[in-house]
Amino acid sequence: MTGPTIDALFRARVALSPEAPALADAANRSSFTDGAVRRLTYAQADRAVAAIAARLRGMGLSSDAIVGIQLPNVAENILVLLAVLRAGMIAAPLPLLWRRADAVAALARIGAKALITCGRVGAFDHAQFAMGVAANVFSIRYVCAFGQNLPDGVVPLDDLVAVGGGDPVPPADRAQADEADTRLAAITFDVGEGGVVPVARSHRELLAGGMAVARGSALTPDFGILSTITPASFSGICLTLLPWLIGGGILALHHPFDPGLLAQQRRTERCGALIVPGPLAFSLAETGALAIERAASVIAAWRSPEQLAESAVWRESDVSFTDVSIFGEAGMIAMRRDDAGQPRPLLASNGTVELARTEAGTLALRGGLVPHRFFPPGIERSGLPYFRIGADGWIDTGYPCRLVSKTGGFIVTGPPAGMVTVGGYRFPLRGLAEVVRRIDGAATLTALPDPVIGQRLVGAAPDRTAMQAALAAVGVNPIVVAAFRDHRVAAY
Repeated sequence: MTGPTIDALFRARVALSPEAPALADAANRSSFTDGAVRRLTYAQADRAVAAIAARLRGMGLSSDAIVGIQLPNVAENILVLLAVLRAGMIAAPLPLLWRRADAVAALARIGAKALITCGRVGAFDHAQFAMGVAANVFSIRYVCAFGQNLPDGVVPLDDLVAVGGGDPVPPADRAQADEADTRLAAITFDVGEGGVVPVARSHRELLAGGMAVARGSALTPDFGILSTITPASFSGICLTLLPWLIGGGILALHHPFDPGLLAQQRRTERCGALIVPGPLAFSLAETGALAIERAASVIAAWRSPEQLAESAVWRESDVSFTDVSIFGEAGMIAMRRDDAGQPRPLLASNGTVELARTEAGTLALRGGLVPHRFFPPGIERSGLPYFRIGADGWIDTGYPCRLVSKTGGFIVTGPPAGMVTVGGYRFPLRGLAEVVRRIDGAATLTALPDPVIGQRLVGAAPDRTAMQAALAAVGVNPIVVAAFRDHRVAAY
């Protein structure tokens, strides 16, 4: 039986409450990107989605064309995701801090036909960067962007959000309509020892992830959401876009991270649910970010799930607290804390996902929200790195775990071997260390535990400034470049 698509869910919300507020940017938008602060109703958002989708189709992009997306946490990010899906295409969101090496590798692997970005994020020229990426990816035909002072050759999109409307989007063909929910909706990217690997998800799998978050956190209809999580991964989409569409209400977006502004947004938009990285959630009560007049829910995203078991007790008894353990692009599990504010062990059967411990002592997942197909098709026979899916549907996350005999649940005890997780970014440590050694044989790169971001990279080199410049030149993530900053504390 065919289920709903993400676009069908959005259309239903538009039909139900066309004039209700739908999307809202943070008030400090001008400090990190171009464009006016957006605050759109569902009808306005729908017109913008239709206009963007029509422009993409009008450029000659076909159904199932893959469109890369690299945007900050603003309304346009949500609008573009929805527009790509309405156009019958496949969204490929990229993490915002990815630079040339990762972006080129990812988009070339999936044969992306277009890349959508913005003029700037902070002082970084993202539009010019996207043009450089496109020059190195043969399949990319178009670079589109929001913002001002765009380079020649970039297709501007600002007018579509400001005005809306546009030509109607050609309908999907009958074959697409008959199997719409099982068709690919998004490709996200995991990182393993072999580098970046694409992970494909259908509408049905994404909706299963969104429902897991909505049910696990007991979100009620029209419960406004304020999210600091960018929809640039499977978990990002399932924590931000889909709970909003499932529950309705407003989705307010916060470009991380300003605690004072976060509290102000919460009061202004009257958002009942707050979505933040797990390690930061416990400081929110102290900052006043939870001080609103209605019942509140905090959804804590743990990208380093091994930190969860040792996390503090949640003491705000009038605020429900849900832990979302994220296992890269393999999947995630949402569980509300017990009455004492303690995290619960991960259960062997948890709604749309099953858990098991492998012979190697690592956690494996299976179920409705995990990936079910290899991408690109046939990649498993090519000898190239790919996202591994077992014949029986189990996916080994690589996270070591132990069994809790009393409950039959599992506790994650460490990160995957050889991988470093810094905030929302994963790196293969050996590959990075080799890049560093090629630049300077005397340089070193080490990963250390960090109570807030999971782990942090610390680099040492005879000439730190030269190492930073060399790493930036080869297009590595700014987090890696920053590992070689001067860590010495000035004497006073």
